[in-house]
Amino acid sequence: MAILNEIRQRSMFLILIIGLALFAFVLDPSSLADFFGSNKVNQVGEINGETISREDFAKKVEQYKANAGSSISQTQATNAVWNQLVSDKIYADQLEKSGIVIGETDVWNAIINAPSVQNNPAYKNEAGLFNEDKFKEAIALIKDNATGKSATNQAKSQWMSWLDYEKNVEQNLKKQAYTNLVKSGLGASLKDAERNYIMNNTKIDGQFVFVPYTSIADSLVKVTNTDIKNYIASHKATYTVDASKNLKYVKFDTKASAEDEAVIKDALAANIDEFKKSTDDLLFIDEVKSDLANNPNFIFKSQLPKSISDQITTATKGTVIGPYKETDYFKISKITDVVKMPDSVKASHILIPFIGSRSASAETIDTEKQAKKKADSIVAIVKRSPSKFKELAKLFSADKSNADKGGDLNWFTYNAMVPEFRDFSFTHNKGDVGVVKTAFGFHIVKIDNQKNKQNAYKLATIAKKIVPSEMTESKVYETVESFLAALTDNADIDALAKEKGYTVNQGLKIKVLQETIPGLQNQRAMVNWAFNQDTKIGSSKRFDLDNGGFAVAVLTGSTDKGLAPVADVAAQVRPIIAKKKKAALLSSKMEGATLEAIATANNVTVRSVSGVTLQSPTLSGVGAEPAVVGAMYALKDGNMATNIVGNKGVFAVKTTHKEKPVALPNYSANRENLSNQMKAKSGQLFNALKKAANVEDYRSNLY
Repeated sequence: MAILNEIRQRSMFLILIIGLALFAFVLDPSSLADFFGSNKVNQVGEINGETISREDFAKKVEQYKANAGSSISQTQATNAVWNQLVSDKIYADQLEKSGIVIGETDVWNAIINAPSVQNNPAYKNEAGLFNEDKFKEAIALIKDNATGKSATNQAKSQWMSWLDYEKNVEQNLKKQAYTNLVKSGLGASLKDAERNYIMNNTKIDGQFVFVPYTSIADSLVKVTNTDIKNYIASHKATYTVDASKNLKYVKFDTKASAEDEAVIKDALAANIDEFKKSTDDLLFIDEVKSDLANNPNFIFKSQLPKSISDQITTATKGTVIGPYKETDYFKISKITDVVKMPDSVKASHILIPFIGSRSASAETIDTEKQAKKKADSIVAIVKRSPSKFKELAKLFSADKSNADKGGDLNWFTYNAMVPEFRDFSFTHNKGDVGVVKTAFGFHIVKIDNQKNKQNAYKLATIAKKIVPSEMTESKVYETVESFLAALTDNADIDALAKEKGYTVNQGLKIKVLQETIPGLQNQRAMVNWAFNQDTKIGSSKRFDLDNGGFAVAVLTGSTDKGLAPVADVAAQVRPIIAKKKKAALLSSKMEGATLEAIATANNVTVRSVSGVTLQSPTLSGVGAEPAVVGAMYALKDGNMATNIVGNKGVFAVKTTHKEKPVALPNYSANRENLSNQMKAKSGQLFNALKKAANVEDYRSNLY
């Protein structure tokens, strides 16, 4: 009993011990140590010593995704928000150091002077001029809708979007102010302009001896891995790389077999008799659960599937065509209507908005009933006096894009307009005028012309997607598992795939925050696996694909953050080192007191050059050699220089004469050009600031 009592008293202690034991069972010792020892578990990164918290970052990502819509992925949103934060923090530091302050007035003036605000009809007065008070009222309304007790999520989101917009405007103003400050220091004096003009346009005459690198056989120059490694180490800025992974994979598609297609086709064909008898085709399509929504529009012969176009155009209303195959579906189609219709129409319209319609503005005061009455009145006038249509369009139409043209919409095709407008235009005749209601308001439509009248068909279609059966999917899965098992037994993926007749694909230099693999699109799961500390070279795994298939991947390479591996850059670096070694060998032969002596020693000739400039540093018979021409410019007339390493070989040069250009009466234009060239480099400002900043990115630990 005493022991039991002791256990009861220490129950919480035991629970803690058991919990830690279970936790340690799930995590390996290194993971456990990392978890408790890391001070970055709630950090996304650090920028110049300032911590970016996980919670704040996650909120910004969700807000960004909400604003961007469903088309953006998690990784894209994460990258966009991170890049924006880095930019904001770096510029904020620079602004603080430079003493630049952007106030609320600056932000507000930038907002109200934006063309999208100035030109918005909702913020204009009766004279058509921008009214700041109207804009303020609109912002106040957004805030009131978002802060009231009955505020909807949409209203709150709209207010948050406005606040984000204000902040973005402020950040852009700060960046612009700092960039302008830097630009103001990137100028040139008249003396700079004169010096630059003279230097670039001085004509140089001289002689040179050229010994090409090709005169030394490649076999005589040995470039070792140590040479490459040393070169990489001495050029860290160029050859520093992020951590990356290489992998190979085989893709397995789960496609429907011929037997699967036959079953789907037969099942669809079983509906034909009932489909023919159906009096409510849309209800029947819904009952048999078509995999595609029915197209309610008329279509012309040119728009019909080629496999059935002849059958449709020779059949009568009520005929059922199919089953036929179109892309990934089997379909049966019933002809529900056939009409004569033009393939294009030329029309004009007058748009009358009402409160709540999509074309309504702050000036719209008509209710729907009042707008309809106005539209009917205009139609009555037009029918009595068709020539007044253009004048009425200029006076009353809310569609200002063509009101000045008398409402002329020019020619348009069947699917170019909203359904209500389209149906009137294509089912009525030339010269007809009528009122059509759409989401934009009431349209007074006048059909000016029509062309190419022909049969148009309305079809009711049942579609069934061609998908693999469970049996087919099981067979593919078994094949995938068999392939994966062989790789797990240390089989080579290339040899195994060749034996099985599969194609091996590669993903090279995959980065930790990448979400796509070439040929696989979204495969964030595969990237995460590749960077998992438990995934070693040779590890393999099966992954599900978005299209229902599979991919079996093998990790084939890993590069740590730091200097690039020799093997990765050898092909790029080896020619550079070889060129340097050849230059050294050639330089040892460039001995002699005169160009003639050097030429004789190297079995080449002395060549002449005339009128070459730094602006156009091309040597006849050699090519562009700016370093060589620069050396000639620096020499005094009659002087010689040797061992000049150029693009194509090693040179010895002698300058015989330099002719300065004619002095200009004024160097203002040259100064402006030189200043603009320097200011153009301000586009590289952010990259330079980012490189100098201390940016630590921990996102890969969380995403």
